[in-house]
Amino acid sequence: MRLSLAFACLFGYTIASPLVRTRQATSQTSPPDGAVVVDGSSSPQAGSFPTVQQGVDALSNSSTTAQVLFIFPGTYEEQVYIPALQSSLTIQGHTIDSSSYEKNEVTISYNLARTTVANNDVTATVRQWNNNTKFYNVNIKNTFSPHPSTNGQNLAISAQTGNQGYYGVQFWGYQDTVLANEGNQLYAKCLIVGAVDLIFGQDATAWFENVDIRVNGNGFITASGRDSADNPSWYVINNSDVAAIDSSIPAGDSSLGRPWKAFARVVVQNTFLGDVIKAAGWDAWSSASDGNTPNSTLAEFGNTGPGSEGTRASFSKKLDEAVSFESILGSEYKSEWYVDSAYL
Repeated sequence: MRLSLAFACLFGYTIASPLVRTRQATSQTSPPDGAVVVDGSSSPQAGSFPTVQQGVDALSNSSTTAQVLFIFPGTYEEQVYIPALQSSLTIQGHTIDSSSYEKNEVTISYNLARTTVANNDVTATVRQWNNNTKFYNVNIKNTFSPHPSTNGQNLAISAQTGNQGYYGVQFWGYQDTVLANEGNQLYAKCLIVGAVDLIFGQDATAWFENVDIRVNGNGFITASGRDSADNPSWYVINNSDVAAIDSSIPAGDSSLGRPWKAFARVVVQNTFLGDVIKAAGWDAWSSASDGNTPNSTLAEFGNTGPGSEGTRASFSKKLDEAVSFESILGSEYKSEWYVDSAYL
């Protein structure tokens, strides 16, 4: 069941109603002992750093003890690179309600696209290269505009390693918003905004749970770059909500995805699909002679809403049962450090 409450966000948009969330609201307003603290305000906390990158640079590269980076409210106009560390890392944004993205008070924003740099990763507002990392209650935005027909990729997050968890995080972009590229990744109670290939990558096994996906232009929700039958990559969008960001986006303007590589694998299940999703559901990759469709798995199960109706593309599939957490993230996923079961 959907709420009638509208959630006002930056960029002047009013977000379509999110699904009902059940996790109990809790505040995260003070850093734990030993945390590295970022505070860009005019009256910063003693011992804090004024930018997120300076906070990251202050983390230990040699310690194996879990580390925490705590960020006080503000908009931080910068690009952040998180290198490989020897320890796990938690990044927590200040919030009075950590149960979802709606009360986030921390934004990291940058403006860059492929028009001037060498590859997609370098465009990302946050370049995340550390294993065993959890993000909570941070808005990550790439504000590049206008968007050219070529080299317009502008990533919010470049998630380049495994064992990553994102909880109550907002991701804003237009083309290639979330690069989920390697290893096991979990996105829960997040917001993902974009138009073209919002979720893309090559080798990740990524699960998206209770995620609100908002389309801000004509395009495709996913672009799986799985390139062989031996590649373990999956993208599963479960129990989520897909809609246009506002009434300016026409009905039937987007699809659930297109196969970037020849063995693309995406499942959308148990999800509300607004009328922004076209009746065919999926698109082929237009620059490939066969559309990259013969060996791809572009599938659905148990979806509802007007975007779930209509004659689906002949190369797509309807599953007989839902894909399980265990089949994607492993039978012991609940015991993994990066998995916060409170958000599931």
